[in-house]
Amino acid sequence: MGMPHAPGPGEPGDLLETEWEAHRPAVFGAAYRLLGSVADAEDVTQDVWLRAAGADLRGVSDFRAWLVTVAARRSYDILKSARMRRETYVGPWLPEPLLTGPDASEAVLVDESVGTAMLLIMEELSPPERVAFVLHDVFGLDFGRIADVLGASVPAARQYASRARRRVAKARQAAPRAPRAERERVLAVFRAAYEAGDLAGLVRLLHPDAVYVTDGGGKIAAARKLIHGGLRVAEVMVRVGRQWRPDRIDVVEVGGELALLFRREGRVYSVDTLQITDGVITEYRRVINPEKLSHL
Repeated sequence: MGMPHAPGPGEPGDLLETEWEAHRPAVFGAAYRLLGSVADAEDVTQDVWLRAAGADLRGVSDFRAWLVTVAARRSYDILKSARMRRETYVGPWLPEPLLTGPDASEAVLVDESVGTAMLLIMEELSPPERVAFVLHDVFGLDFGRIADVLGASVPAARQYASRARRRVAKARQAAPRAPRAERERVLAVFRAAYEAGDLAGLVRLLHPDAVYVTDGGGKIAAARKLIHGGLRVAEVMVRVGRQWRPDRIDVVEVGGELALLFRREGRVYSVDTLQITDGVITEYRRVINPEKLSHL
């Protein structure tokens, strides 16, 4: 495709629709990376569409950048208020799982930046740092656009991105991403041990200092504090597995990484993502908040 063209008043609306379908994944992807919420990202995507449909875009030379900028501006407003909501969230907060495999209902640009681990790293950044990092390092927008979104100077926008980049690099170094083959092996062994209620097998898969994070959001019974220690985590998993025995456990792709999806009584009960280092699980993250699973 050549340079994107956006129609102005009086031009055929189907031309905008053609361009919109080409760039919608970038709009949704930017919003999801900034907010960690599928529902909020979908709302932002709809807002961007309405803004584009009502705007005179004849002077826009880079339609994709224009759309992503509009999405970022709206997401930035939500992000600032979302941080206040996080302070009153019941129990640990985890990103809303986004299915990204071939059967995903929502197309999105898939890379490490939509993985749960990366979204949790970005959650530790300030809103301006997160926006600057996502727009520049992921989407390649220039700092003039980023400064406009943040209401800051170009040097300030560069500084936000630089600080974010250093913090992200440090976190990545501390918890590197496991190769896909290693994830496949660990998930297969874990699933078998979990289904069998094999305490010893789970302990072998868990690092002695493993952490178990459960996001129930106060909507369903869940641990409201982190559980530490491989043996303790394995014991909790065995107990929960007996109490809430799943009908099936599927290996799916969430945020570009292999994860586990638990079904019970025909419904999605949880989506679990894992941090795997040197062949063992160092962090096990379980989303059971039904509001974060309804889109699945």
